Amino acid sequence: MVPNQASPLVPSELLQPIINKINTLSKSQQHAHWYMRRVEEYLSAVQRRPISEHGAREVTEWLSELGRKTTLTDWQFRQCVEAVGILMRVAQAPAIDQVDWKFWLAGGVALENNHPTTGRNNTPITHAVIEPSSNIAVPEDADSVESKPRSLSDAYVRAVRREGLAYKTEQSYTAWLQRYVSYCTSRKVDTRAASSVRSFLDYLVLERNVAASTQNQALNALVFLFRKVFMSELGELGDFAHSKRQRRLPVVMTRGEIQALLSQLDGRNELMASLLYGTGMRLMEVIRLRVKDLDFGYRQVHVRNAKGGKDRVTPLPERLIERLTHQLEEVRLQHRVDLEQGYGEVWLPEALERKWAKAAASWEWQYVFPSARLAVDPRSGKVRRHHMHESVLQKAVKSASRAAGLAKRINCHTLRHSFATHLLENGYDIRTVQELLGHADVSTTMIYTHVLNRGGAGVRSPLDF
Repeated sequence: MVPNQASPLVPSELLQPIINKINTLSKSQQHAHWYMRRVEEYLSAVQRRPISEHGAREVTEWLSELGRKTTLTDWQFRQCVEAVGILMRVAQAPAIDQVDWKFWLAGGVALENNHPTTGRNNTPITHAVIEPSSNIAVPEDADSVESKPRSLSDAYVRAVRREGLAYKTEQSYTAWLQRYVSYCTSRKVDTRAASSVRSFLDYLVLERNVAASTQNQALNALVFLFRKVFMSELGELGDFAHSKRQRRLPVVMTRGEIQALLSQLDGRNELMASLLYGTGMRLMEVIRLRVKDLDFGYRQVHVRNAKGGKDRVTPLPERLIERLTHQLEEVRLQHRVDLEQGYGEVWLPEALERKWAKAAASWEWQYVFPSARLAVDPRSGKVRRHHMHESVLQKAVKSASRAAGLAKRINCHTLRHSFATHLLENGYDIRTVQELLGHADVSTTMIYTHVLNRGGAGVRSPLDF
């Protein structure tokens, strides 16, 4: 553990309490040694004021500077945050209450190479050969060896991208293709036979007990395979086992439960959760918000390229305007420093980076909720600041639900369900709610009427007559 030796940077009255705190966290003497090194690194960089007076400015400036060092690993960054937190707590400095410690501790989570935001740009069409190339229909524009698909998986991904389907659809469809080919190989049946598809759908229900939506997704992936890759219609499949598992009704929280949940959150997590409930946006729609998407003049949020590639507009809650303005001020300051140090770019969708060369570094394209750290783009090699990882908010909402003592199964999407239900309870017509949610069919929105029709303000129990 940390030896009781003097440090030229740590005040003598704080040294032993800091050592005690570090020793309780440390697993080994070397581990504890590095915690003390982090404390000394912070103090050597920030010596303008007494430690007891350090606030959010000193701490966030230092952590932001660390976040621009791409050589620092995730666990080293978290170690720095924990070490400074110990120092602030022992010194009883204002920063202990002013800094959003949860954000900085989780802020080092980088986007994976195949993350839905950047995956398509970072994932070349290179897959293991899972089917002989004789089964592959080569498109007419394949005029070079490099452009010709080398496997069924390769051809499938090319077809998905030609159709402009979402990257998440590409991931799920490709996974179903691999499962289907694996099934056909193990049963020694023809991949291109309709009977193999029927047998696979039976297998999913009879042996895997999947839900109806899962079976439908598998069928859609295989219909796409036959139509766009094999260039033939699947045709009639005849009788096959259909999943009987019923679709679940959405979990909805009362207004009191919403307040209890939000009271257990703080900082950016509380702001993002409030946006989920106040606007009805999906998790990734909030996470991917850009500065240009917030329209304070008209009090609305532009949701760009949402599910199905559609745009829509949803109301911006009045009570969040001041906090969002403050959040943008912090992001602008961070962006300004990034630019001064030669960074400041964000990922741009599709071909916008080539079309507008300077857009990636412009203010309006920055994320409203950026990551605490810069990251190297695995394909281009550029150092960029992506948005926060969605798992940060997901974990925070789960923890807040447990802390609030809520017995319901709560996640981020529950806030969207609650938004729709509470609007209907307050008299808004279902077509309006459909537009705000971005549903293509009103029948999807109809599921939220279950709370209105059962109990509560709907049918009274005869026991209450």
